[in-house]
Amino acid sequence: MQKMIPNRIVIFARDVQNITGRSERTSRLLLQKIRESLGKKKGQYISVAEFCQLTGLNEEEVRGFLKK
Repeated sequence: MQKMIPNRIVIFARDVQNITGRSERTSRLLLQKIRESLGKKKGQYISVAEFCQLTGLNEEEVRGFLKK
């Protein structure tokens, strides 16, 4: 029997790197800016939906990168 792997709702710096082609440092800075603009504290997660809303990227396309 195969395990069902649920879709992730959290985005990490490595994901941002794969999506944007930017460096790890730039990806972490982008996530930090998004976190600040949302009023989140350091260490709080950013959802895929929040990331897409603030970057203007299509959520379905981003989720396609997360499955690879």
